[in-house]
Amino acid sequence: MALEEFEKDPMSERHKGYLRMRSIMDYGMGLLWIGMGVYMLFNEYFNGGLVDRFDGVWLKVFGGICLLYGGFRIYRGYKKNYLRER
Repeated sequence: MALEEFEKDPMSERHKGYLRMRSIMDYGMGLLWIGMGVYMLFNEYFNGGLVDRFDGVWLKVFGGICLLYGGFRIYRGYKKNYLRER
């Protein structure tokens, strides 16, 4: 079966539920990662105390990575490419 034929087949309710659950999970985890990235980037404004224990440059680098990964998770939840064969 070609990929085009696979995409045109109607999905069962089980597959639709699976896609919906994964998409919601990706949106939620993406928001959590973005929240953690914002917290790491602007930690000195939140009085979190991490600046005292860790170097500010590394906190900003890790915060930027968290923002990128959170954006990727939201994008993956939007695209819903979970059932494609690799």
